[in-house]
Amino acid sequence: MKQLCKLISDYMGVLVLAAAVVALVVPSAFSGIKPTVINPLLGVIMFGMGMALRLEDFKIVFSRPKDVIIGCVAQFTIMPLLAWGLAKAFQLDEALAVGVVLVGCCPGGTASNVITYLAKGDLALSVGMTGVSTLLAPLLTPLLTWALAGKSVDVDVVGMLLSILWVVILPIVAGLVVKGLWPKFTERMTAYLPAVSSLAIAFIVLIIISANAQKLLMGGMVIILVVVLHNLCGLSLGWLIGKLLRLPDAKRRAISIEVGMQNSGLASSLATLHFAAYSMAPIPGAIFSVWHNISGALVARLYARTDKTQTM
Repeated sequence: MKQLCKLISDYMGVLVLAAAVVALVVPSAFSGIKPTVINPLLGVIMFGMGMALRLEDFKIVFSRPKDVIIGCVAQFTIMPLLAWGLAKAFQLDEALAVGVVLVGCCPGGTASNVITYLAKGDLALSVGMTGVSTLLAPLLTPLLTWALAGKSVDVDVVGMLLSILWVVILPIVAGLVVKGLWPKFTERMTAYLPAVSSLAIAFIVLIIISANAQKLLMGGMVIILVVVLHNLCGLSLGWLIGKLLRLPDAKRRAISIEVGMQNSGLASSLATLHFAAYSMAPIPGAIFSVWHNISGALVARLYARTDKTQTM
């Protein structure tokens, strides 16, 4: 079972891509699944994150606050502004624009820690950034979404804040409590958590893509291009920030990956909950979930290859 779980987590990108393809080819097979299951699935992912966190992971916030602050400022400025700029540049309609902005305003994704590890980046900084940006999300994600998209659509700031508290923060706290009360049980479960999260993300993508398959096939190339550019520009600008600040290579890699990889499942969940009138709003988050796992794997391989070249 552990080997199977490792296989699932190692090939998460392939799994998510396969889910998207199946949803596009046979969307009717999943028409009975309601979007309301997205929130519980995201809660499962966040609960697993809580169980995987350690007190040591938060020590970096106090021992190296400058690094975490740089990373989080980059996270909540680069990606939201990129999202807004790309939506304007490609003249996206309101539904897709708010979906792209939501992706940009969300915190870093949990997969970024795995990618940073594979890329031989600063893993402690990556985990610290993910934790801090997630804790800041209930306040910053609604406010940034309102600031960038509030003129074109009605943004329920308080409602989004409460949703993030319930769907993200509460499950993380619950995971930390379970770990504190039953450490041996948590230790046994650790090997299975990445696979559970991978399956949950794949299922979220499956639900969203199948519900909007026809619209996506008719005019999906533009939004796919926007999502790819959003991610690649985030990865590049995150690295450039580290370069300009003369940070060590490992820190540059961590910031690059943390900035470029978003909690796109949260973006899709918020779009489903708070922008129900715009059926295409969850689509950018679903596409981002597929793409950033592919690009993350490629970036990790590129960085690893760079290390090998330098040591030769």
